[in-house]
Amino acid sequence: MSKPLINRAAYYLHVGALLALAAGSVHALEYRSSARHGVILYEAPNENSTKRFVLSANIPLELIAEQGNWLRVRDRDGTLAWLAKTDASSTRYVQVSKLAEIRVAPQPQATTLFKAERNVLLQLLDNTGTGWLKVKHRDGHTGYIRIEEVWGV
Repeated sequence: MSKPLINRAAYYLHVGALLALAAGSVHALEYRSSARHGVILYEAPNENSTKRFVLSANIPLELIAEQGNWLRVRDRDGTLAWLAKTDASSTRYVQVSKLAEIRVAPQPQATTLFKAERNVLLQLLDNTGTGWLKVKHRDGHTGYIRIEEVWGV
């Protein structure tokens, strides 16, 4: 025996509404960087909560949520924590994941400008949209690195 048509129609309408809500909540990843040395990450959005970590300057952090003057962030290792908005910078940095070659042009055959060790921080200047990022080392050298060789994009 089949179910009445009205129940099936209501079911599909309900499922469609849920899918529309889910699609609307999906957004692109957004990143910030720690604004200075000594930035404290907290367990909860409150300075009286447990202190989890202290960061150096320019560490890339994935933005998860905002609550008042606080940001919920995730670090490269997947750790979730809170930091004050004033401790976050919109100047973007990426963190090298493994020994990587920074090249003079966004091409695999381009001359290697320098090599960056794991955990080196590079300022993100541009995402070329071709799998290459234009980056700047703190010593001033500017070049290109493959997007899969860094975290924070």
